[in-house]
Amino acid sequence: MCGRYTNTAGPDEISKQLGFNVIGTDGTRRFNVAPTQEVLAIAAPKGDPEATLMRWGLLPAWMKDQKSAYKLINARLESVTSKRTFSTLIADGSHRALQVADGWFEWLKAERPGQARQPFHFQVDGGIVFAFAALWTQTKDEELEWIKSITLLTCDSSTNEIARAVHDRMPVILSDRDAQRAWLDPSIKTEEALQLCGPLATERLSAKPANPAVNGVRGVTEGPELLVPPAAS
Repeated sequence: MCGRYTNTAGPDEISKQLGFNVIGTDGTRRFNVAPTQEVLAIAAPKGDPEATLMRWGLLPAWMKDQKSAYKLINARLESVTSKRTFSTLIADGSHRALQVADGWFEWLKAERPGQARQPFHFQVDGGIVFAFAALWTQTKDEELEWIKSITLLTCDSSTNEIARAVHDRMPVILSDRDAQRAWLDPSIKTEEALQLCGPLATERLSAKPANPAVNGVRGVTEGPELLVPPAAS
């Protein structure tokens, strides 16, 4: 789940909402962020949180085929401490990250065979900038250049009435500054970090039908029209 999302705000708005300094527009004003693309994240590898670009889809050192990173765009909260790929990352605050967003897409299963699935765009508190709880690592690519990569955490959506109506999973949202800073704090151990995670409260989430053009897999379509169904555009 959560294979596409939005980060439509500019750097000034993101900096103001999250309290971290974002310089430059790379990774911002995006209406259809897709796996394997570079995304805007906040991490603290040297102690102080900083904005950086990371490839969406975790590339652990043992992974030889970078194309397989598509399979690691998400990490399930329920098993994040039992899978070695993720357990060492969540235990280390310097490898926890905030994946910056202001919404995400999820698809409602079609009622009839052959019918296109209807995408929905989810927002928090009416459209504020927030962060997915995420984990990151770095490894060298085939040209021996360091590459940073990231995966976001997902959780059971059964307690959120809006999310569960479309999908049984939802991303772990860190929408408040205290939770965001605690997630990046190296003094916060695994159990404390996990206490920050879970499904967002129903009253903070909203969802609207989006343009099916966001479904495209051969080429990623961009633009604000993706957030509006064709009939309403």
